[in-house]
Amino acid sequence: MAHDEPAVRIGDVTGSTFAVGSHAHAESHHGVPGGSDPAARELLRAVRDLRADLARVRQSEQTAQLDEALADTEDEIDRTGAVGESRRRRVRELLTDAETLTAVLASAATVAGLLGM
Repeated sequence: MAHDEPAVRIGDVTGSTFAVGSHAHAESHHGVPGGSDPAARELLRAVRDLRADLARVRQSEQTAQLDEALADTEDEIDRTGAVGESRRRRVRELLTDAETLTAVLASAATVAGLLGM
């Protein structure tokens, strides 16, 4: 090592992501399981679209409950790469109760379709 080069020391890098060099690329997936199934990814996109649409409609207790269930579904897919049947059932129930939203919002119909309704 030449004398004019700086010394570099890397300690513990557990849970860290870094890249070095002019064309370096770093990508982190901490705590996210590698490769969720395509159906879960499709449901995740649809859930996010519906949550965005819900923010544009008049808020009610019904839309708040649906948004909360969708947020929980989004979180579960982000954490585990899948969504459990009990959570699917809850969202189905809330979508059934919100038939007018399902009829008006294409995103609600998409989520309902992905849940087998």
